[in-house]
Amino acid sequence: MNPSSISEEALLEAVADTSRRRVLDLILAHGEVTPTALAAELPFTRQAVTKHLTVLDRAGLVESSRHGREMRYSVRPEHLDRAARAMAKVAARWDARLDTIKRMAESSSGARRKSARRPSSAP
Repeated sequence: MNPSSISEEALLEAVADTSRRRVLDLILAHGEVTPTALAAELPFTRQAVTKHLTVLDRAGLVESSRHGREMRYSVRPEHLDRAARAMAKVAARWDARLDTIKRMAESSSGARRKSARRPSSAP
């Protein structure tokens, strides 16, 4: 699967869930692991692990290989790198938005302080 064939939205959606990030972390720690082994280390069922793996697989973040009766999962580093770059782009956009909000708030606050210091011209 070509990394560019997967949308950034699919990558971000896949890593948005805390449980899926935990699954990814465990796969990275083990290198290659079965859903049963993952479930033994997580607070949810093997079926839930399998559902998370399906989402991660659709996003291209993991790949599976059959070893006898077992499916083993490993991380696809090229796709994980693309997901990290996509998250960095989202973070940069939010930083710019927050900076704009901060400038607007500071500008508004400064204008209010100025008008509060002006003496009243009432008789």
